[in-house]
Amino acid sequence: MAFYDGLFDALGLRDWCDQGEDAGPMSMADLLNANNANATDPNAQAFPFPSLDNLHEVCGSIMQTRDFTSGIKEAFLAARPGLKAFLDPITQPLSWMLDGALWLFTETPWWLLIIALLALTWVASRSAATVVLVGITLFVLAFIDHFEMAMQTLSIIFVCTSICVVFGVPIGILMSKFDTLRRMTVPILDLLQTLPTFVYLIPLIFLFSVTESKLYGIAIILYAIVPVIRLTDLGIRLVDPDVVEAADAFGMTGLQRLIKVEFPLALPNIMAGVNQTIMMSLSMVVIASLVSAPGLGRPVLQGIRELEIGVGLVAGLGIVMLAVILDRASKAALSRVDMTNKKQ
Repeated sequence: MAFYDGLFDALGLRDWCDQGEDAGPMSMADLLNANNANATDPNAQAFPFPSLDNLHEVCGSIMQTRDFTSGIKEAFLAARPGLKAFLDPITQPLSWMLDGALWLFTETPWWLLIIALLALTWVASRSAATVVLVGITLFVLAFIDHFEMAMQTLSIIFVCTSICVVFGVPIGILMSKFDTLRRMTVPILDLLQTLPTFVYLIPLIFLFSVTESKLYGIAIILYAIVPVIRLTDLGIRLVDPDVVEAADAFGMTGLQRLIKVEFPLALPNIMAGVNQTIMMSLSMVVIASLVSAPGLGRPVLQGIRELEIGVGLVAGLGIVMLAVILDRASKAALSRVDMTNKKQ
């Protein structure tokens, strides 16, 4: 660090640097190498990059990177009481919905639940092949004693996907109508789509109790809502301008044009967004098991922790089977929508 020593001396900042406290938190490099005593310092060179840690070594008055990260933590903890007081009443219905759906899916007799799911599949898809696939999958899961956990996972997917659609479709419609809102929303969607799944849980763990269902519900919704918003926006924007112009010529209001023309034509794209939202919700269920989410994610987590290869693989295959039937059912519903639109 001789280069920076000379630089601070030349700038006349030595006295200011020496006023800094020597004691401080462990540097990021020391923190990461705490369990590796033989780790070499990658910054041990004549002219290292002027990072906070490197500058702190020669000037104690400059903060370390750990000071910066600790400041973020303290700021979050200071804002936590206000955030919790504001968010608790708003998010409490989510806990009620998740707990209610979990009770319904687990307390309903197995035979009645299977009949109801097969009937729902038929109503959505009108496809006998899809109904048969769903029936076989459910019976296989029951045969290997994973039916109850699969229903717990399905209840979470049902609630979270429904909320994503209820909020995502209107947001997508508003984005398609107002370019300013779209420019403001797209960076947020990019952040939600690229943020690592584990990072979703970090602030939520500080805000809510691990025993509260809304903890994993919010994480799943934030992760899965992006596709339905984006594809709703895209679907509305892709409606043929000539069709919109014809609707205006017939004297339709903006709301009438949206309901009777634009929304039906954009429905295939919206349904594709719903399909992707379902898949992303299911992928997040395993991560959510780290914060007490029930379902097939728990045995997967147990298999990792206790090296139970069979337990983890069977549960993982159960999740794949759920993903297959949800994907087939939603795609069959999408095909039905396409056929209906073509006939009209």
